[in-house]
Amino acid sequence: MSPIKVIVHGALGKVGREVVKAVSHDPETRLVGAVDIKASENTFPVEGLDAAPLSTNLEKIIDTTKPDVMVDFTLAKAAMPAIRLAAAKGISMVIGTTGFTPDEIKEMERLARDSRVGIVLASNFALGAVLMMHMAKIAAKYFDYAEIIELHHHLKADAPSGTSLSTARGMAKSRGKPFMVPPGQDRGSNVEGITIHSVRLPGLMAHQEVLFGTAGQTLSIRHDTINRECYMPGVMLAVKEVSRRKGLIQGLDVLLELK
Repeated sequence: MSPIKVIVHGALGKVGREVVKAVSHDPETRLVGAVDIKASENTFPVEGLDAAPLSTNLEKIIDTTKPDVMVDFTLAKAAMPAIRLAAAKGISMVIGTTGFTPDEIKEMERLARDSRVGIVLASNFALGAVLMMHMAKIAAKYFDYAEIIELHHHLKADAPSGTSLSTARGMAKSRGKPFMVPPGQDRGSNVEGITIHSVRLPGLMAHQEVLFGTAGQTLSIRHDTINRECYMPGVMLAVKEVSRRKGLIQGLDVLLELK
């Protein structure tokens, strides 16, 4: 079986560089191109392997390399034009970018359906974080009060994080109704009765704690990211699965068969 041909959009970013490395060294995938708005060279060197074409022009890379899958770790405003282009070219996608509006997610769903491609959209590709969210959904059925503390590095663009928003919405859906809110309190962002506290400081990577409370007891579920390598098993799972599926798949839990 031929390796899956992959291009990385946002290849010069911190996560993008890890994706390039992971794709390049997996025998089931082959990096055929890299795209980044900050690209100043024509090639992307990969240690121990042939360099891949690098460009600021996504359409040029797509037309030149004919990829099977595009991996996107950029910003929402850059990702949407890339998603539209990839869908029009019949390319499946793995999207790790966050900050999309509900209307943009609906557009992705339509693009995937109309173009008959697969799109995996996940707010977090760390397997431990996915399990944290899954366990939070289970616990949500048994507690009336919950809050989320999410902590990230000071350069993270969005707040609350995509992971915390996905966690809160999933918890409320599992519970079947919003959580109760302590009276007279307005703290942080409120999603379905869950207050989300966002911390942004140098020295942090990505951390999230979900706290549940009821009479006489609390429950905490926490995940800590030590480095960006933790996302790669999830990204590579999505890359290998997305071409086999059609439509929009939201969350890595679907591929892990947690749903």
